[in-house]
Amino acid sequence: MSATGFAHRREKLWHLVRNQPADGILVSDPVNVTYLTGFTGEDSFLLCGDGQATLISDGRFTLQIAEECPDVEPFIRPGHVTLHEAVAKVVKKLRWRRLAIESAAITLDGHNELKAKLEGVELVPTKNLVEELRQIKDDTEIEHIREAVRIAERALTVIRALCLSRRTEKELQTELEYQMRRIGADGVAFPPIVAVGPRSALPHAVPTGRELGQGQWILFDWGAKARGYCSDLTRVLLPKKLPAKIRKIYETVLAAQQAAIEVIRPGVPASEVDKAARTVIAAARLGKYFNHGLGHGVGLQVHERPRLSPTSQDILQPGMVVTVEPGVYLPDFGGVRIEDDVLVTRDGHEVLTTAPKEIDEVLLWD
Repeated sequence: MSATGFAHRREKLWHLVRNQPADGILVSDPVNVTYLTGFTGEDSFLLCGDGQATLISDGRFTLQIAEECPDVEPFIRPGHVTLHEAVAKVVKKLRWRRLAIESAAITLDGHNELKAKLEGVELVPTKNLVEELRQIKDDTEIEHIREAVRIAERALTVIRALCLSRRTEKELQTELEYQMRRIGADGVAFPPIVAVGPRSALPHAVPTGRELGQGQWILFDWGAKARGYCSDLTRVLLPKKLPAKIRKIYETVLAAQQAAIEVIRPGVPASEVDKAARTVIAAARLGKYFNHGLGHGVGLQVHERPRLSPTSQDILQPGMVVTVEPGVYLPDFGGVRIEDDVLVTRDGHEVLTTAPKEIDEVLLWD
């Protein structure tokens, strides 16, 4: 993204900050700093006000700041000056009297240090100001997410071409991570979940030494990072000699996902999307086995706003990218989750993922 693009983001943030009201905001969440400046380093805070952007960092990042965000004024603190002391120095120089802070991103110690150093400056707690901006993706962000989806899908295609029999969950997790990086990912969006048979009943199963054997099914939940942006997908690969019980669960989950996706369009409450999936699963008398929200936003983080859940207050808007991932998990038997990344468009939605998910497309064994 160009410097103009980052400046536009900071300008939109300023419009939110001045309504607090405050003279400026201390952005301390590192993901939010990246979103507003393009800086990818660490241990750095951003002070943002009306036409003002100062990135407070240390000598390790002098050249990196000049390279990644040349339009932002750097304040390189000496080694004997703490990050919060440096913030106080800049705020005093700017003569700000009300400083907004990200209440969810600052520690109690950090708050207390700022309060002590900024005598006469009121600290104004705020919540989710940058996150509110981040949930609406621009064209560049959407293209990065598309790339992350493509990389993740190609990696699973390679995995399916391997001889999976007798491979362990851990081995397949490692192979999936390697393939995403080989294909071009910056890294993984999160440690992939690989769960065989009964272990697929654990929504966040940690891969083990359990082997995949003939006639078993296997769940993959994985995602790539491309240019800092995440994808998040889940597929279950099934045996060709498919037990009736797992067939029913799979068909129910797929129908639930399709019902939810059809609801997605601007102006729809996120809770209604969740309800559409939950209704299908409940009708199959499996409702008590769907034990998590339907989905979440994806972007610079794999879990961000909005939330698709029964209690969500979010309203879908064009530019949001959300996961739709209903699941049914039967203890001591196994589970099914099917997950796609979906873009909310001006007049409806677009499913960004194309990985096969119909039963006859995800069969593994003879």
